[in-house]
Amino acid sequence: MSKHLIFAIALWTLFSSVQPAFADDLETRPNIILIMCDDMGWSDIGCYGGEIETPNLDRLAAEGMRFTQFYNNGKCTTTRASILTGLYPRRDKGDDLLRDNMVTIGEAMKLAGYQTALSGKWHLGSEKENHPFHRGFDEFYGLLDGCCNCFDPSIPDPPYKKGKIRSFAHNDQAITSFPDDFYTTDAFTDHTIGCVEKFAAGDSPFLIHLTYTAPHYPLHAKPKDIAKYQGKYKEIGGWENLRTQRFARQQEMGLATDTWQLSETDENAYDWGSANHQHEDLRMAVYAAMIDSMDQNIGRLRAALEKAGIADNTLILFLSDNGGCAEEPGGRSPEIVPGPKEFYASVGPAWGWAQNAPFKKHKSTANEGGVLTPCIAWWPGRIAANEITRQPAHIIDIMPTLLELGNGTYPTEFQGNQILPVEGKSFVGILMGKQREPHQQLAWEWAGNSALREGDWKVVWNKKASDWKLYNLAEDRSETTDRASDNPELTERLGQAWKDWAKKTGARLMKEKKSRDKKGNSRQKTPSS
Repeated sequence: MSKHLIFAIALWTLFSSVQPAFADDLETRPNIILIMCDDMGWSDIGCYGGEIETPNLDRLAAEGMRFTQFYNNGKCTTTRASILTGLYPRRDKGDDLLRDNMVTIGEAMKLAGYQTALSGKWHLGSEKENHPFHRGFDEFYGLLDGCCNCFDPSIPDPPYKKGKIRSFAHNDQAITSFPDDFYTTDAFTDHTIGCVEKFAAGDSPFLIHLTYTAPHYPLHAKPKDIAKYQGKYKEIGGWENLRTQRFARQQEMGLATDTWQLSETDENAYDWGSANHQHEDLRMAVYAAMIDSMDQNIGRLRAALEKAGIADNTLILFLSDNGGCAEEPGGRSPEIVPGPKEFYASVGPAWGWAQNAPFKKHKSTANEGGVLTPCIAWWPGRIAANEITRQPAHIIDIMPTLLELGNGTYPTEFQGNQILPVEGKSFVGILMGKQREPHQQLAWEWAGNSALREGDWKVVWNKKASDWKLYNLAEDRSETTDRASDNPELTERLGQAWKDWAKKTGARLMKEKKSRDKKGNSRQKTPSS
């Protein structure tokens, strides 16, 4: 072995063992901006294979790290509860996902000495005990509900969405009127930039949770942004071609490995040949314009960090709350025009499934297309540039990760209440290029769609199914081949493990139902809806 090689190995050993210099003093801890968008698919942005123009997110990825196995909960509310608490959702007491025996990331980071703010969507209640301004955030501006008219949140939902008027607030004061040039994505960014400027003048670091409603329906975008994409999806030739092209780019950029393949056509996707091409093109064009606008605003935010002189000591995490959305309120009638504030349109199941290429399914399911999110981590000089990590992580890990970065401690008691133990585990090591001991198991449930992952094995139960499906994600990331019949004992054990998890967390247990074996004997099936 040459002395040069020995020296290189020695240097590598030295630097690979160096831990991040998280000192006890406030000046060396990073500012943190945790950005979460709404209903965006895994493959929508450029750095994940998409054709949508996202130069600012692509730059963060080129200068930082991309995850290929970062998980959410597949649904808006449950994801928001987990990202705020470091816990799986608790639903043993109804739909109240935020409780006195939980501490929020705002509360925990304030205990660590951070200034805190939340800009954007909350969706966890508007009562005082669940209001963001009273749950750890020094500043709040945004939507307390799940979605709203992007140009004027005071406009009620259409009758097919029950005509609801959405709640908007600044701190604990309701906002009921909006200026003529209002647009949610711009407004949330404006508030975030204002907080950056205010917090940067202080003596302590800050955490800002920026939660865009884009690209969640209703499909509202500015005409100049829509014009960039109108006709593009008609030219591509529909959702099947879109998926094929995106998967090819994922392979070229090294996101997809040789073991990945394109999943089959979703059962709810309709045929492009018989579709109204002009209307379908416009639906996807407006959706793309919403993501484009979000990317422009992230560029504005980064410029604000640089202007304040704090970009080099700021961690940005970007992710989505669930996979692309297949919901279609109001149907796909051409009379529901995507774009203007007078209409309330959605992309529908065909585009919603394609947005998660190459994976199976979409929002509200427990397949990879429902519970995977693109995730970008950017921290200049600390996270290596243009890194791709294939280590699994989950949104419950964000709380302990940020507390480690901020030299904070997860409390066992808060405001006189005993706090549930955190269930996530820090992924700071992953950010620093190290291997992390993975979770022994990860689990999901929403509306009868359930899954549990252990190592590379994952069992999935779709609400219309009669049994568990078993997939080996190391060989089959897109869940194309059911291995349950080859591994009945493993399938049964993992199915029981999911049931144990559901009892612990209060997930909605499905009723046991009986089926018949080949000899006609009655036997119990594992959970089904």
